[in-house]
Amino acid sequence: MPKLNILKNDPWLEPFAPAIEGRHNDAVQKEKQLIKGSRSLKNFANAHHYFGLHRDDQGWVFREWAPNATAITLVGDFSGWKELARYQLKPIGNGVWEGRFPATSIKHGDLYKMKVHWNGGEGERIPAYARRVVQDEQSHIFSTQVWDPAEQYQWRVDDFTPDTRPLLIYECHIGMAQEREGVGTYDEFRKKILPRIAADGYNAIQIMAIQEHPYYGSFGYHVSNFYAPSSRFGTPEELKALIDEAHSLGIAVIMDIVHSHAVKNENEGLGRIDGSYDLYFYGDHRREHPAWDSLCFDYGKNEVLHFLLSNCKYWLEEFRFDGFRFDGVTSMLYYDHGLGKAFGGYADYYDGNQDTNAITYLTLANKLIHAINPHAITIAEEMSGMPGLATKIKDGGIGFDYRMAMGVPDYWIKTLKEKKDEDWHPTSIFWELTNRRADEKTISYVESHDQALVGDKTIIFRLIDDQMYWHMQVGDNNMAVARGIALHKLIRLVTAATINGGYLNFMGNEFGHPEWIDFPREGNGWSYKYARRQWDLVDRQDLQYKYLNAFDNAMVELISSVYNFQALGIEKLWEKDDDQVLAFRRGNLVFVFNFSPTRSFTDYGFLAPAGKYRLVLNSDDPQFGGYGNVDDSVDHLTNHDPLYAPTGKEWLKLYLPARSAQVLKMVKSR
Repeated sequence: MPKLNILKNDPWLEPFAPAIEGRHNDAVQKEKQLIKGSRSLKNFANAHHYFGLHRDDQGWVFREWAPNATAITLVGDFSGWKELARYQLKPIGNGVWEGRFPATSIKHGDLYKMKVHWNGGEGERIPAYARRVVQDEQSHIFSTQVWDPAEQYQWRVDDFTPDTRPLLIYECHIGMAQEREGVGTYDEFRKKILPRIAADGYNAIQIMAIQEHPYYGSFGYHVSNFYAPSSRFGTPEELKALIDEAHSLGIAVIMDIVHSHAVKNENEGLGRIDGSYDLYFYGDHRREHPAWDSLCFDYGKNEVLHFLLSNCKYWLEEFRFDGFRFDGVTSMLYYDHGLGKAFGGYADYYDGNQDTNAITYLTLANKLIHAINPHAITIAEEMSGMPGLATKIKDGGIGFDYRMAMGVPDYWIKTLKEKKDEDWHPTSIFWELTNRRADEKTISYVESHDQALVGDKTIIFRLIDDQMYWHMQVGDNNMAVARGIALHKLIRLVTAATINGGYLNFMGNEFGHPEWIDFPREGNGWSYKYARRQWDLVDRQDLQYKYLNAFDNAMVELISSVYNFQALGIEKLWEKDDDQVLAFRRGNLVFVFNFSPTRSFTDYGFLAPAGKYRLVLNSDDPQFGGYGNVDDSVDHLTNHDPLYAPTGKEWLKLYLPARSAQVLKMVKSR
């Protein structure tokens, strides 16, 4: 076997070659086993076309995999919720049950469930492949709903290719995207929020909580029905219209997919769908996740792989999602879910604690997704730093396109919590933002939804805290607010400017949204007060939120205006911790930061490629809430120094106000 590129590119991985080659071969062999008779992984992943309820030439056909069941009957509106003989299923082998029914016996909109019997028990269950699940407003009970509208959704945009050069993601949640207190809808999001995102310049949205989940407050991470788009936000057609509209605006739609665990609820989920404990999940001590109060999939079962791989294909083809952000990948990779482990060296990734079945699944999922749509985007939410996660499968990796740079928000929070402003060191900032594997692309971000949840704090809240409630009016010269606005801009710009893959922002944080996210629950009187976004704050001209939004818009516009910005090399030009000044170059752009809270510098010089530079972004601009201390109209010519003439660099001298950043563009070289 030829040496894998992942080993060629990183000699430090050589001692672990057997483990890396082994996991690669495991995926190769498992694929061969699965596709036997199917010709390809793409043809194999069709479980959703076979299982569940479907129309065919003879009427309706329903199938469910339930090997532990002794009898199954469909009960619902069409049977008066009684077990009638004509709705009984029959076993057809390999644990599969089937029922065929006349076309007139079941209609669009009917509610139903499976009544499942097993040795020693019985219960009503929602089918594993249910495509629509709704909750009764009075009883709060969930049921499957027959979804077969007379008119199928007609797509307007047929050929859409995401713009990933660079990828600029707006992370969002449909239910809490609206301003009113309540649950937002797909239609509201399409009409009211998508135009905002397009105006803000982001070219992708990453939507949370799409798969049906019984408890709204789980943020969509305790999934019960993997094939059903959450009905609390609207109908499948309305979700398709949202995605279609996003595509028409040039916005890719990434789904936050949860294949790392499932809700424990037995009446709503897969927990004991046929009475057994180990159908989709482990049957031993590994069944329950020790930290998440959920169930862990048994990735060693081919039927589970069939279910999950088909789920990826379903969302791509039925709803035309452009890819997935896989949640909880760290938990999948390790038998101990990575809990309480430091991962201090390469040996920690190859110590026998790795779940090879889960790694095989993730590898095959990435291969399948890119076979269905070569332009699809896959992102791993992973914090351990396992090498090869976002390396191509053919090179020995697991095949994700990107991995989340989860250490970056942790770094910013740690800095804000533990360091005085005078102790912010550019050397530390630059190293943290650029320390990554050369063969793996990352999604960098200052904060995601995790930092916005109740019990945590967003960056703006850490900076300004309760002063936001009283001093955000334009003209109010509160020093805490001024500091917060200045640093909010610097933190975001330096993070976005150093990306090697993409940049992510959570909904509302671009303008420093106040308050946390707290879903309705018993502890807050089931209030929706904090499960929404207050868009009026950024729309008001008398409040300073508009400054942060304007700066974010300008930052995103600048980065997206440079083709393949994320792939440009980053050349450090200057870093001086005692001055707290950092400068680096990407292409013909030079980024300069003065993190000092008190010191402004006149004619501050550093070496840059010789030429003429023009200011293209200035955080101190009054339109961004700055003081206007920099003259934007002045071009800057580098000063010749014979000592550095052989390098092609000269001294670029600038005025650097305290707590400010500038981006200059070379307009003429010499």
